[in-house]
Amino acid sequence: MNTRRRRASRRLSSEGPGPGGPGMCLLLGAAGVGKTLLVKRLQNILPHHLSSGNGKGDLGDPPPTRPTVGTNLTDIVAHRKITIRELGGCMSPIWSSYYGNCHSLLFVMDASNPTQLSASCVQLLGLLSAEELAKASVLILFNKIDLPCYMTVEEMKSLIRLPDIIACAKQNITAAEISARDGTGLAAVLLWLQEQHR
Repeated sequence: MNTRRRRASRRLSSEGPGPGGPGMCLLLGAAGVGKTLLVKRLQNILPHHLSSGNGKGDLGDPPPTRPTVGTNLTDIVAHRKITIRELGGCMSPIWSSYYGNCHSLLFVMDASNPTQLSASCVQLLGLLSAEELAKASVLILFNKIDLPCYMTVEEMKSLIRLPDIIACAKQNITAAEISARDGTGLAAVLLWLQEQHR
């Protein structure tokens, strides 16, 4: 009887899409990198807000956020519904429980916190080596570029040896500079999501 139950649960987890329909997007990163604000901003973006060339728009004041303890599911409508599952940074030991049905991955790093960079790189390498994520498209987001003491993307790429990581990874990896706070680069993130979830 136990063997039947295990087989049935395996079939359910590997059959078809779970919550969020085909191709869920995972949003991961260390605690405090701005994942919750990013997903709230993406949810509220409208095309007319993004008419300026730098991808910024009048998004208003940033909404209040709290550290995510657990998981948040957010639907973004961009030609079709895309479900983003945000997992709290404190949950990193069990992130792998959520890899099933992942079509794309947003991995956020804090561009204003160089001391967190090595830990974030270790997390990223763990994600890229996971067999369940081998076919997922990955967008690495260097967030908080609006802060005056941020590192450039080139400095961060060099420190984490991003060209080497991309060369060795099975995934298609893209990197971008953003500010979830003021909206810089969010139009490009939305376009990337649309491309991945056609």
